[in-house]
Amino acid sequence: MSFQIDNTRYDEIMIEQLWLVPLGFVAGVAGSIIGLGGGFIVVPVLIFLGFPPALATSNSLFGVLSNAVSSTISYHRQGRVDTSLGIKLGLLSVPGTVVGAVVSSDVTSDAFKILFGVVLVASVAYIFLRGNLGIKGQNKSRGMIAFVAAASFFAGIVSSLFGVGGGIIFVPLMIAGMGLAMKRAAPTSQMILLFASFSGVVVHSILGHPDFLQAGMLAVGSFFGGFVGARIMPTIRERLLQIAASSVILIVAAKMFLDSAYGGLF
Repeated sequence: MSFQIDNTRYDEIMIEQLWLVPLGFVAGVAGSIIGLGGGFIVVPVLIFLGFPPALATSNSLFGVLSNAVSSTISYHRQGRVDTSLGIKLGLLSVPGTVVGAVVSSDVTSDAFKILFGVVLVASVAYIFLRGNLGIKGQNKSRGMIAFVAAASFFAGIVSSLFGVGGGIIFVPLMIAGMGLAMKRAAPTSQMILLFASFSGVVVHSILGHPDFLQAGMLAVGSFFGGFVGARIMPTIRERLLQIAASSVILIVAAKMFLDSAYGGLF
């Protein structure tokens, strides 16, 4: 009898969490199109609903990983992924994801909101400037190689600490510093996220941060959202996407800053 009661309660909990599937789907579509992984949508929603930073971040990373898998499959079929570069930068980001996951346990809610607000503002700058980044040609100097390694490490920290993709770092790096065209840089960043998000998910899980049911719901939605986003990306007018996405992100960033300054009164 108790087994049936437990099963009934578990079914109720699953139904209560189903709203995370459409949230993951929307984030997956946007993340795949823009190249930011979708966490810039999921994390603020969870934070506003009262989720602790480490829980929101770790849950989001499951969605980011799922989205990266489906997006990479789609973009690889379209021939847009630089596989060799994606593997190299992905591996370089792994140590940073470990640091980000560990640090997330000690970040207070107010500090997280301020830092994440800064990341969101940087995301808006990326969205508007990504099409204007000039292709400079590949730079294989020792200085550039060292810079790429350091930037990849930092992107890993950002990805794991905030539950977002490292696209705001990787895409400009690949375009301006390594000579990739935009049509290959954004898809390649999704492949890099396979490494960054997977290692982040592993470390967060070891630390006991995620709720696996919630994370699974987000992952399901994000997986299918990744396929849809990769498919419709070539048909979308980029200017409209820039304005819509940036407006929402800036509103969320402002809410983050106000909540941090006034204790959630706004």
